[in-house]
Amino acid sequence: MAVSKKKRSLVIVESPAKAKTINKYLGPGYEVVASKGHVRDLPKSRFGIDVENNWEPTYRVLQDRKDLIADLKKRAAAADMVYLAPDPDREGEAIAWHLKESLGLKDAKTQRVTFNEITKAAIKNAFDHAGAINMDRVGAQEARRFLDRVVGYRLSPLLSQKLAQHLSAGRVQSVAVRLIVEREREISAFVPEEYWRVQALVRPTALMPKTAVAKAKPKKAPKPKPTDEEDVDTELEPKPAAEEPEIPENSFWAELAEWDGKKFAAKSEDEIKDIVASLEAASYQVAKIEQKDRQEKPPAPFTTSTLQQQASLRLRYTAKRTMMIAQRLYEGVDLGPEGSVALITYMRTDSTRISDEALTNCRKHIETTYGDKYLPEKPQHYAASKDAQGAHEAIRPTDLSYTPEMVAKYLPQEQQRLYALIYNRFVACQMKPAIFAVTNVEIHAAKGVFKAQGKTLKFDGYRKVATPAGKQEDILLPPMREQEPMDKLDLKPTQHFTEPPPRFNEASLVKTLEKEGIGRPSTYATIISKIQERGYVELKERRFYATEIGMKVTDTLVEHFPK
Repeated sequence: MAVSKKKRSLVIVESPAKAKTINKYLGPGYEVVASKGHVRDLPKSRFGIDVENNWEPTYRVLQDRKDLIADLKKRAAAADMVYLAPDPDREGEAIAWHLKESLGLKDAKTQRVTFNEITKAAIKNAFDHAGAINMDRVGAQEARRFLDRVVGYRLSPLLSQKLAQHLSAGRVQSVAVRLIVEREREISAFVPEEYWRVQALVRPTALMPKTAVAKAKPKKAPKPKPTDEEDVDTELEPKPAAEEPEIPENSFWAELAEWDGKKFAAKSEDEIKDIVASLEAASYQVAKIEQKDRQEKPPAPFTTSTLQQQASLRLRYTAKRTMMIAQRLYEGVDLGPEGSVALITYMRTDSTRISDEALTNCRKHIETTYGDKYLPEKPQHYAASKDAQGAHEAIRPTDLSYTPEMVAKYLPQEQQRLYALIYNRFVACQMKPAIFAVTNVEIHAAKGVFKAQGKTLKFDGYRKVATPAGKQEDILLPPMREQEPMDKLDLKPTQHFTEPPPRFNEASLVKTLEKEGIGRPSTYATIISKIQERGYVELKERRFYATEIGMKVTDTLVEHFPK
């Protein structure tokens, strides 16, 4: 009696690591293999696009993929169905199409499957809803690739000809270099301006001095307030602790904000001599006290861009390193007895959307782990950028039961740290806001108004799991009441100079590129590496400096291609 041949399906993914993880969830009727990324591209030796003939491209199988394609053809011929499962974005869609074309697959035995996370449920759902390749997405990827070829192929020879070096230009890299060059020139052209501040060390007269003293110093000149949720120029490396002068208990520094009914501003020491003389002789009194609670909302879950920014600031990882680590966490890591487990969702995304199931699980986790007081009445939703691909989700853990502490023993340190950052940010985004008690005080002296602000954390809220960059400690003020007299213990006029705009670090460059709509966050890591490799910019002390050749390249492109 003849044995019936078992049906067998071939599944093609991008990476071997992902193949290993997916293999675990599919039955024995599936063979999972990897294409190892792109298999076809435009030829290197010529332009490869017939612009006159409706932009007809000429594609070639990559030299180092020829043996792989031959092997995949044999496997596909022996399979009853071929499932194309590269990443769920435009690039992945294009890879799926190139595979179909290279392998000569018929529509009837070809299906496209996509999943945002590599879990058993997500894989089953993807195969239950397998469909056709989305040719609109393929077209979108082709358009970007064609633009890259037009800009790079046409401009690079011009640069080499003009500057007598082997140079290249690119649709995104040239703009990134220009941003750094223009910032370099802003800094070079910057002329510092002198300004003066006046601060008074004061204490309520009713609070008699005690022997105990508290460390404090005059407040530093305030930096311009960041316009967005986090200041990506903030540097978090520890500075050596400076010796701070000791001040009497219950005293605090207040800053001169107004003089003679106008905002205080002084550009030289001469301008403040008379003011300081008046303030030295004046009596001080509390004029106004305002107390209010201020909420600090949790930040949105990570997108590719915000993950790169925060990993740069907090972990000192380059964008390239961040994406490599995230890729491993997405494709699957070995968790001992459990085998290969994918810990996070797809890491190339500009969406802050969270699936209903993930929201429900997150809320249960918060309630169980931290209690009702940390759980908002309703799930929190975050607005995405207008260009975000809505089908995608934010970067989040696939399963909250895999806590950072639980998986730490199985992961290298760099994976531990990035996973903890992603995990805690996701949990925090569904917790209640932190609440600060803020006290604003106005003190009158002569014709001047001094101001001070105290800030105390009343409820930690989302900060229980995720502290913002550059965490501000509590600033405590002594008890006071309006009309109460104050003792002036010290008066300090200090000279300052305005500072030039800061050079870009990786975080602020990524943020600026995204804000200006230049390129895609998924390509930033490659672009940042490329402009350094080309010698257009240098990274010193985690800041980008434009090189001479970078300036020449920018000037040449601006001169010949002003649009």
